Amino acid sequence: MTIDVKRKALAPGYVFIAPKKIEPEGPLILDNRGRPVWFHPQTLGATDFRVQRYHGRKVLTWWEGHSAFGIGSGHYVIYNSAYRRIAVLRAGNGLAGDEHEFTITARNTALITFYDQRGDTMDSGFQELAIPSGRVLFQWSALAHVPVSESYAQRSGSQSFDYFHINSVALGPDGKYLISGRNTHALYEINRRTGAIVWRLGGKLSDLALGPGTAFNWQHDARWRSRTTISLFDNGANPAVAKQSRALLLRIDLRARQVRLLHAYVHPEDLLSGSQGNVQMLRKGHAFVGWGQNPWFTEFDADGNVVFDGHFAKGADSYRAYRLTWHGRPRTRPAIGVQTIGLGRVMVYASWNGATDVRQWQVLAGSSSVTLKPVRIAARTGFETKVELKSGAKVFAVKALGTSGAEATSKTVQAP
Repeated sequence: MTIDVKRKALAPGYVFIAPKKIEPEGPLILDNRGRPVWFHPQTLGATDFRVQRYHGRKVLTWWEGHSAFGIGSGHYVIYNSAYRRIAVLRAGNGLAGDEHEFTITARNTALITFYDQRGDTMDSGFQELAIPSGRVLFQWSALAHVPVSESYAQRSGSQSFDYFHINSVALGPDGKYLISGRNTHALYEINRRTGAIVWRLGGKLSDLALGPGTAFNWQHDARWRSRTTISLFDNGANPAVAKQSRALLLRIDLRARQVRLLHAYVHPEDLLSGSQGNVQMLRKGHAFVGWGQNPWFTEFDADGNVVFDGHFAKGADSYRAYRLTWHGRPRTRPAIGVQTIGLGRVMVYASWNGATDVRQWQVLAGSSSVTLKPVRIAARTGFETKVELKSGAKVFAVKALGTSGAEATSKTVQAP
């Protein structure tokens, strides 16, 4: 992991990614130095890992399952601040839950996407589900509303024609749905009662006039940021129609039917991402961008300057990336390891996967588990803290110390 902090004025929070095409895979929380805070390795793929609110409480959410050619089949999970799974959702009506979206709405329902083979054409759409029952409250299908002629995709031999390729769905301030059709190069506002298309933005049949710099192609992650602004990730590929991908903030004037560019964020390395990517708007006008197919994540200030930039292993990627605040306290105990490094000297290793409030580690030592006494306090130095001791003790433990005192104590281990 490589991190470059350009300035001190960063938005608060940790970085949330779910690296793929790297072993092991899984949801990952990082601090501003690129050090793990929580990692959840798993055999299933994971996408859209982030913090959301469920019944007023912050929770961790993501999709997990199997994916092939950008289409997933899996389920959606919700974890609490103790890293315990509290809900699992699946798509309804016999459909498979796709990897592109899992959003919890303000009314504690879930928005998810699905793909469905219809003859030689791949349909895609979304559902709104009740949590935790998974009951389908609303379902929308592209084939029922969008003609295949709107697509910019090309048929390829005997492969199913993925003409629409939905990749985001969100509720707008007016209560309607906003969705992104990657292969039609368009956003659609959908009536929440009838499913009818209210208007199109972009593509072959745009209802709004696109101002200079506002045209986008193969886009991802369309979101209302206010009643007059939309953000999206303009991939500009695949196939390439641009030299670099952009994170866009657009001013939408529905009365005048016009769109104006407010800001375009580009990476200093001119990254061009043929898939995935997202845009998150932060406090004080900052923007956080996940570059999808390129394993980078970047924070920009209100003037478009890079204030934080990171990337992980070449060849890997993360569907989206976020900067979010989070407080986690695992129900598991801290972990300890002890290594003899010389005559009468030991190295103690202390860690607690997911604990965000540990400031110090207290080392306990003694001749037995009932005679343990504090022997050293050391500042936390990352995911794993090393403490070197001159000690002839036979048994050790570590105690996590937070701002309010002791958090938890590890099991006892014997010196090797």
